Amino acid sequence: MAFPDIQSFMRLLEVRGELLRVSAPVSHDLEITEIADRLVKSGGPAVLFENVRGSEFPVVIGLMGTRERTALALGVNDLDDLAAKVRALIDLKGSGGKLGMLGNVTKLKDAMNLPPKRVKTGPVQDIVWRGDEVDLSRIPILKCWPLDGGPFVTLPLVISNDPETGERNMGMYRMQVMSKNTTGMHWQRHKTGTKHLEKAKRLGQKLEVAVAIGGDPALIYAATAPLPPIPGLDEFALAGYLRGQRYPVTKGITVDLDVPANAEFILEGYVDPSEDWIMEGPFGDHTGFYTLPDLYPLFHVTAVTMRRQPVYPATIVGRPPMEDAYLIEASERLFLPAAQLIIPEITDYHMPPAGVAHNLVFVGINKTYPGQAYKVANGMFGLGQMMFAKVIVVLDDDVKVNDFEAVWRAVAERAVPGRDTLTTRGPVDVLDHSSRGWGYGSKLIIDATTKRPEEIGGAESSRDLQAGDLAHETVFKPHAAADLPDFEGVVTQRQNGDGYWLVALNKTRPGQARELAKAFAAHPAAAGVRHLLICDEFTDVNNIQDVWWTILNNIDPERDVVQHGALLTWDGARKLPEEGFVRPWPPKITMDPAVVERVEAMWHVYGLPEAWR
Repeated sequence: MAFPDIQSFMRLLEVRGELLRVSAPVSHDLEITEIADRLVKSGGPAVLFENVRGSEFPVVIGLMGTRERTALALGVNDLDDLAAKVRALIDLKGSGGKLGMLGNVTKLKDAMNLPPKRVKTGPVQDIVWRGDEVDLSRIPILKCWPLDGGPFVTLPLVISNDPETGERNMGMYRMQVMSKNTTGMHWQRHKTGTKHLEKAKRLGQKLEVAVAIGGDPALIYAATAPLPPIPGLDEFALAGYLRGQRYPVTKGITVDLDVPANAEFILEGYVDPSEDWIMEGPFGDHTGFYTLPDLYPLFHVTAVTMRRQPVYPATIVGRPPMEDAYLIEASERLFLPAAQLIIPEITDYHMPPAGVAHNLVFVGINKTYPGQAYKVANGMFGLGQMMFAKVIVVLDDDVKVNDFEAVWRAVAERAVPGRDTLTTRGPVDVLDHSSRGWGYGSKLIIDATTKRPEEIGGAESSRDLQAGDLAHETVFKPHAAADLPDFEGVVTQRQNGDGYWLVALNKTRPGQARELAKAFAAHPAAAGVRHLLICDEFTDVNNIQDVWWTILNNIDPERDVVQHGALLTWDGARKLPEEGFVRPWPPKITMDPAVVERVEAMWHVYGLPEAWR
């Protein structure tokens, strides 16, 4: 189903009871975030805030805040259908006579929807602000979290063209409002926008940029998708394919760029590569931690175009689960067939919310020979943005990759620390605050597959054995100890019975976590566990998702995942300068208690159901 624009999608959600209106006055300074955070974490509806203080425009948030709404937005009954849709497209038949070739007709028709459709103008150009009329403060751009450096555009579709080839790119890069007509442009070093700016600098010219806000759900998703660098395949093409119709684009008013004709707002302008970069941030990021201030280019807004009655769409990111988890899941479903083309033994993969996309990947494989898990994991590190993955767990295909606890049980039972774990190095996300260097760190592969004789030091070859005779080692049987030792700084701890020892540590001195790990590994209570997970004092050890979210954010595996005897210890505590960690350590995102109290007191005034409070 193709939606003409975001407002048509909103109307459908409202009919289905999945979008509620709030007419009471609300602030776009933290208040909307607190409401939206509660709703997305409880599986609640999208919300249209009709009366935003200081702005004439309403705000809509949470449009793709559930798996079901995301599937609806992308025109499928279930996100798993995306893989089938792509698999059907790439399975073109070159044989079978006329009947075989006729099977390609529908697929070729789908491919015809890839190129965008040019129109003379569109609703997004009904109203135009130019020059001094441009005033971003009139748009209800959210300040999301208390320590944020200012308001941030959180759903921007940033469009630029390669100055040499003309190839178009659209990406979603947060934008901090700096003044009435300037914003930061968060182009990270690996992003295509950065490459365009570097080329513009070599050519001695400004880089034209257009930022669309809105469009339709397929385009908003497409801007987040990790598309491979294939000429002619861009985000407009992906959106056209998903919606089953060519995407309508028109030329900008003041820039020579194609912009979505059905957007709510377009910010037109330029980035001057000869200008000094400006300090941007902090920002409460999708990792659940603040990204600390850093230098980024400045975007100059020369014109704003909009519909006659536009809606400002926004999202929030932060401590998972958040709305972006469903966009990430859509991408993993969409690109599964492509991954299987390159690495055919992959049966499925999943990036759970606790890993905030890049920190954790579960991969199921059809294993047929020794060492295959490492072959698959290393292959995945070479697949586009999968290069940012920090921990890859490889599993037999009898383990469901989307069953978080079942995966970790399989890890404890089938992966012997040291023997079945391997570290390597490579690029990491620049938002990773725990890596040894900015954008550079280590990675961990865990082979949780059933082992072949060669992998456990057996004398026999698996070629000479029947499939049912391959498992020769005793299966590890985890159990929780009743009495756990004390240690300096331990706030809470428990063993969960699945082979994991979870510890919240108030770290006050260098080396404290390493000493704890050695002491606990030598204690009799370690007999029934294989993994010791050391977190900061703000972690709830009774919430396994919270534990892994903290651990995965706070480790550089080569430095922090260390074997002590039979125990693999994960040091997810804060790193100190005295330990050789020279980068600043960011705080976890939390809301201002005064805002929490205000929202709590106003919930009935908003008219929102108690179930989502």
